[in-house]
Amino acid sequence: MMQLGSIALLVPDYDEALGYYVGVLGFTLLEDTDLGQGKRWVRIAPPGAETGLLLAQAQGEAQTGAIGNQSGGRVFLFLHTTDFWADYHRLQARGVQFLEEPRPETYGHVVVFRDVYGNKWDLLEVQRGL
Repeated sequence: MMQLGSIALLVPDYDEALGYYVGVLGFTLLEDTDLGQGKRWVRIAPPGAETGLLLAQAQGEAQTGAIGNQSGGRVFLFLHTTDFWADYHRLQARGVQFLEEPRPETYGHVVVFRDVYGNKWDLLEVQRGL
């Protein structure tokens, strides 16, 4: 069996990123290990999720330039929820920047938001059975 373990996400600063993803989005800090020379192994995930993000502090001009645009401007990450409206209102109250109004789709409810670095996310509740 294989599964996706982590997705690397370029950030300018580990602690700043933790402040947003843990403090605002409500993710859980899974691991924060000092690797020396200013590098850390920092993993976060939504509570109870198996797959999470590996925060990667950008090094050099190319990586720094890709922060917030790792997907070329498309929605990059999909945050699934079992209670769309409660999570939407919770994130809205915490200042998350939504780019549209929530909308029903054939597969469920969805709304696009932008994180603190500019990455686009879908907050998504998939209808059961799909």
